Amino acid sequence: QVQLVESGGGLVQPGGSLRLSCAASGSIFDMNVMGWYRQAPGKERELVARIRSGVITNYADSVKGRFTISRDNAKNTVYLQMNSLKPEDTAVYYCYAYSPIPAQHYWGPGTQVTVSS
Repeated sequence: QVQLVESGGGLVQPGGSLRLSCAASGSIFDMNVMGWYRQAPGKERELVARIRSGVITNYADSVKGRFTISRDNAKNTVYLQMNSLKPEDTAVYYCYAYSPIPAQHYWGPGTQVTVSS
């Protein structure tokens, strides 16, 4: 059983940067998909970015050009570099992983990101 724990959230001013980390308790080598979702108050959880098969990346339109997802299999960690942050990026950010064999979904407990002056 893999456990995910996010870190790196906090309060940042508009235009600032944060790097979120998602550390897995076990190997992420077999995780076909790893990604980041976020949920703002009163809104549904939405996909922010994901990396599939280790190399294919997808981003929400709202973060393209500002956020970058990456993974380090040796450290069992996934990162989300967030630049040019906006107040609308304020949300709880969740790490997500999917293993196809057997099919299992994993979620972290979330980390709060607040963008405010």
